[in-house]
Amino acid sequence: MKKKFLAAILSATFATGILFSGCGSENFSDDDKKNFTYGTVAYGVAMENAGTNPHKSYSGWSTLRYGIGETLFKFNENMQLEDWIAESFEQVDDFTVKIKIKDNVVFSNGKKVDGEAVKKCLENLIAVHDRAPKDLKITSIEADGQFVTVKSSEKVPALLNYLSDPYGCIIDVEEGEKDKIVVGTGPYKAVKVTDTEIELEKNENYWGEVKPKLEKIFVKSITDGDTLTMAMQNGELDAVQGLPYSSLKLFENENFKISQTDTSRIYQAAFNFKTPELQDKNIRQAISMAIDKNNFTKVLLSGNGSPAVGPFPANLTFGDEKVTAVNFDLEGAKNLLTESGWTDSDGDGYVDKNGKNLELNYLTYTSRQELPILAEFAQDSLKKIGIKLNVNATDNYKSFLKSGEYDIFSKAIVTAPTGDGEYYFTSHILKNAVDNAGFYDSAEISELENELHNTFGADKRSALVIKMSQKILDDCALFYAAHLKMSFVMKKNVEGFTAHPSDYYEITSALEKK
Repeated sequence: MKKKFLAAILSATFATGILFSGCGSENFSDDDKKNFTYGTVAYGVAMENAGTNPHKSYSGWSTLRYGIGETLFKFNENMQLEDWIAESFEQVDDFTVKIKIKDNVVFSNGKKVDGEAVKKCLENLIAVHDRAPKDLKITSIEADGQFVTVKSSEKVPALLNYLSDPYGCIIDVEEGEKDKIVVGTGPYKAVKVTDTEIELEKNENYWGEVKPKLEKIFVKSITDGDTLTMAMQNGELDAVQGLPYSSLKLFENENFKISQTDTSRIYQAAFNFKTPELQDKNIRQAISMAIDKNNFTKVLLSGNGSPAVGPFPANLTFGDEKVTAVNFDLEGAKNLLTESGWTDSDGDGYVDKNGKNLELNYLTYTSRQELPILAEFAQDSLKKIGIKLNVNATDNYKSFLKSGEYDIFSKAIVTAPTGDGEYYFTSHILKNAVDNAGFYDSAEISELENELHNTFGADKRSALVIKMSQKILDDCALFYAAHLKMSFVMKKNVEGFTAHPSDYYEITSALEKK
């Protein structure tokens, strides 16, 4: 299975390289420099972001990514908060924060953004959005000039982080939504929105110091990797996001540029603690030691990922540089199995105990194309230490999760979408977390989470997240394979188009074509 899967990728890549190698325009007209065409796999109905209203599902990602809207605060390269629409804030008490809005911010329709405009926007957000009310827990909002005061029903130390989520884009709710278009504060404004394309125009009223340089931008949804690759090679696009990793090498030449950064999107595998064999830490640790993450990221991800230690990348203050995990060691893994009584007594190549081979079922899905590759890599790796791994790669995986027909479940997840680590634990690690596929239950983690939930201050919160991450690694509760890189490919004349670890900010006022 693995050889056939990889061969198909290489074959498609080779064919694409033959058809389009050497293509790419080197002369750019003045008219060409005014418009920008962007192909992406990350826009469309399937992603629940086909629109620009941040108060609907995940459409805020489109509002923020494509320069239509902005949030009160934003994240820097280390996912730390910086001012944006807001100038400053004051933590009045454990339940109240007072935010000052910059005096010069205006919507694209020219209307001033003041405390009242922000108040109306946030009130509409918590009235209609599916996730924001649960995150923010807002009970009241008061406006006074350029100030807005937000009160929550309980301590929400990460409130400003949540407000920096794409759903927190500040829009003019009085203007409403017309044909999927809202009025934001960003450098560009939407003029036409469909399920497959967004047409943008320069916001002549943009308030920021750096003014938008392009007249028009066309965001096109192209979800097929080969089609996206061909369109970029053909010169139909100025830039792309989401190319298959196998295609990136085609653009490593003088006609193109590539911008990459580590993100908090990770490939992880949860061990099912309901599986008797996996209740033995030696087995979980042996599996973790048998999979060579360095080889996986270097060869099978073509260097487009970083070997993971824990759930968070090193560019976060609570990331990989602060935690430790077991290293790749086949012999050490075999010794752990032997220590637990698993040996190959019948010479069939698999370890056994009480007449039964050590055989596990591995569940994953195919919609993120590298997950099946990881599954097959794990299958080959575990065979070397005598564990038989049966791989089930299906986009119908939820039915298998529901029925419990798996021993290991591998998925891709963004662990810190708002720059704060608590989200990962509440969604995937705590005993009753919705996505705790391994049924992991740690009293220490629960105690630390309770403390984290009531702790203010980025440094103190980071210290707790590090402790919690290390506890997961000490228990070998999950296996972390790789942090994925965000990759933008662009023509050589494109400037100001830079990959960001948040996966939020794509089209900005810095974007231009020389």
